[in-house]
Order: sequence, then structure tokens, then C-alpha cells
Amino acid sequence: MIDDTTIRAIDTIGMQAVEAIFDALGDVAFFVKDRDGRYVSINRTMVRRCGVRHKKDVLGKTALELFPRALAETYLAQDRQVIASGTAIDKQLELHIYPGRSRGWCITKKIPLFGKDGGVVGLIGTSQDLGLLDDLHPAYRQIARIAQHISDNYRENISLKALAEEAGLSLSRVERLFQKVFQHSPRQLLVQCRLAAARTLIEQDPGAKIAEIAYECGYTDHSAFSRQFKSYVGMSPTEYGRQMKQD
Repeated sequence: MIDDTTIRAIDTIGMQAVEAIFDALGDVAFFVKDRDGRYVSINRTMVRRCGVRHKKDVLGKTALELFPRALAETYLAQDRQVIASGTAIDKQLELHIYPGRSRGWCITKKIPLFGKDGGVVGLIGTSQDLGLLDDLHPAYRQIARIAQHISDNYRENISLKALAEEAGLSLSRVERLFQKVFQHSPRQLLVQCRLAAARTLIEQDPGAKIAEIAYECGYTDHSAFSRQFKSYVGMSPTEYGRQMKQD
């Protein structure tokens, strides 16, 4: 049974209207889940992706009941990460199921939903089809692994050339594929991961020292960190911390 708290949080953003808008998009799957990973709201593309006829065949179920186990466990691990951390997952390159049950590539975004008490009650997300069948585009598995490695290890000094060589690809090809899929380079993805983590750390502790946050997020030069943070957020880390204290 779906949690009433989740339903109330969803109602505040006019979910029926949002769902109606996404029903018109044939290449974007839209979904809302509760804390336990059960689907609360979906669009028609999501229905087709699950290989069923009606929304009622999906609502109240989890990914494990609808998708092959290997894929479903990946989706649920993402859900747990978003709900536990309260932070979004953006531009995640991953395999999914096309209508007809063939496997293809998509870009997924998941955002936490917060209840009135400030706790995470679920998530809302989209998954955009890239129109790339897995068996025709084997390099995308390597690109997905590189992107995941960057996301998991942004604190470290990452060698993009070494990652490309490990994947059996040239660095130039990796960069071209990144631009095609993510509309930015591997280096830009690394910067985004570091700055998103910094933003979360400041929100959790607005009084933390900027140099310590910079170091925690993979920067050795806190002045370079401050410049990039201001470009990304629109204000310096110190100004952002002050705003968090006021809120």
C-alpha cells in the first residue's frame, strides 16, 4: 500500500497536471516513487517500457516486479542513494527496456521529494531514450562505466586517459561520446560531481571551513574551488554558507 505521506507530498506539486504533460512525450519515461521504490505516478511511455497495457499494472509495484533483475537492482540502488542522501542523480547513462523488450540506452535523472517535516518521502524522475540499442552500440557500456567511475571517485586525482585505455577506447573517442550523450566533456562531469558534493556539504554544515570542503571534494587549490563554485552556483562558497544559515 502506498504511503499517505508520499501522496500528500506529491499532491503539493500538482502531480496530475505534471503526469498529463509527460503523457505527451513519447521518448521520456516519467515516474514518481515512494520511499520503498513503489511507483506512485507514471506516464504512458513508462507503461510501454514495462511491457504492460495500463498504468494500473505498474502503480504500487517496484522495479523488481517489472524489469529483469540485473536492471531492476541497479534502479533500486539509485533510488536508495537518492532517498538516503537527499541529493539528486543527474544525467545517469544506463540501460533500460524499450517497447518490445529490447535493451537500449537512456539518460536518467532522479530528484528527492521532501515532506513537510523536511524528510525525504520519495523521488521523482525522468528517463530519456537515446534511441541507441545496446547490441548496436557496445561502446556505451564503457562510457557508462567511465561516467560511473567519475561519479564514485570524484575526490581522487582521476586520469581520464587511463580510464579510456582501460575501456579499450581512445581518449578522443571517449570525449566525442561524452559530448554526444551528456553534452559536456568527461572533465566537465568531474567538475560537476565535485561542485555538487561541495554544495551538499555546505548545506549540511554552513559553518564548515571552505578549504576543508575543497579538499574533501578533490581540490588542492581552494581558490580555484571558490571560482568554480561561484560559476556553478552563482555565489561564492562563503556566501552560500551564509544563505544556508539564514534559511
